[in-house]
Amino acid sequence: MTQAPPLELLKQARTRFTQREIAAHVGKDIKTVRRWEKGETPCPAMLEPALRDLLHAGAALRHGDADGAANFRFIDLFAGIGGIRMGFEAQGGACVFTSEWNDFSKKTYLENYGAEHSFIGDIVSFPAHEVPAHDVLLGGFPCQPFSIAGVSKKNAMGRPHGFECATQGTLFFDVARIIAAKRPAAFLLENVKNLLSHDKGRTFEVILQTLRDELGYEVHYRIVDGQHFTPQHRERIIIVGFRGKTAFSWDDLQLPAVGPRLGSILHRTDGSEPVLPWDHDRFFDHAKKRVQPKYTLTPNLWTYLQNYAEKHRAAGNGFGFGMAYPDSVTRTLSARYHKDGSEILVAQGKRLRPRRLTPRECARLMGFPDTFRIPVSDTQAYRQFGNSVVMPVMQEVARIMRPHVEALLAPAPSARVRLS
Repeated sequence: MTQAPPLELLKQARTRFTQREIAAHVGKDIKTVRRWEKGETPCPAMLEPALRDLLHAGAALRHGDADGAANFRFIDLFAGIGGIRMGFEAQGGACVFTSEWNDFSKKTYLENYGAEHSFIGDIVSFPAHEVPAHDVLLGGFPCQPFSIAGVSKKNAMGRPHGFECATQGTLFFDVARIIAAKRPAAFLLENVKNLLSHDKGRTFEVILQTLRDELGYEVHYRIVDGQHFTPQHRERIIIVGFRGKTAFSWDDLQLPAVGPRLGSILHRTDGSEPVLPWDHDRFFDHAKKRVQPKYTLTPNLWTYLQNYAEKHRAAGNGFGFGMAYPDSVTRTLSARYHKDGSEILVAQGKRLRPRRLTPRECARLMGFPDTFRIPVSDTQAYRQFGNSVVMPVMQEVARIMRPHVEALLAPAPSARVRLS
């Protein structure tokens, strides 16, 4: 069966939506939609996926599920273990699609969220038109270095150099192509703070140019430190965008002036540590009321770390281990924590060597509840939490995004929408 051409899809959409609503969905001016409808200019073939989504989604996308269970639908790209997802679910969102290529992360993700919708591996080879319709795109995309060298040359030669050219070969390109095809009401992207300064700021310039100029979204970004919510200094850049004009403001974030301290997430040795049936005694010996001995550094490793730190101190460098105490805010947990734990070593008094955080404590340090299950090895768990997000940060950003998402999904007051 042949697919309907874009103009035919536009005509079908006009039986349900106004020109203004269609224009908002595809990111074009209402006059442009009017010219397509009159046949004055051809309706671009590239808009076919967006028009098809508008038809298929209908009122469900605009008002949430019929039973009111979800206020908006989102997709979870580069999902990791679902930290961003958890934050948006807490604000009434429903996940309809997930992509994560790492098999160990997928195991943890499925253990905690189930497989109630499509879960794919690598998003790079996945066709954008097969991504289900959604209201919000979420992505903690890895930032692979790319260059914008040659863009000026292509301008001079009159060659196209839109986002497909400027970011081809990077994972950000896959975010951009899905936004272009599906036109969600909003998106949230998360990355390391250094994205702002990478390649002297040119990388971030291309990203903003892509999102604002090429895709036509209103874009806001801010660096947020996770220590407002958990005892960890973890600065990350958060980029949010909206399909239309909004009154979104980062000033609406509610960031506690003083966050919690390390003692709040450590295993409790006074007998009050909860017994989690999915953990049992894996991390904490409840009978002896102590962290399992395997997390204490071996004599050789402790000696090595002390000598390494002393060597760099003598050379005037700042490298070395990071000792943490109950009243501390820790350094940033990294994906390499499984190697030696050096960035966050928990002091155990003068007579005992320090220890690593347990994977359960790492989960707490990232803001995950104790109900979050850890079905993988310690090594994989350390990698997963080190690569994840501070979940309460995502929840707070989702909170201030939600009213603007809902406003974009609501029909215009003067709109005459005929639903079939």
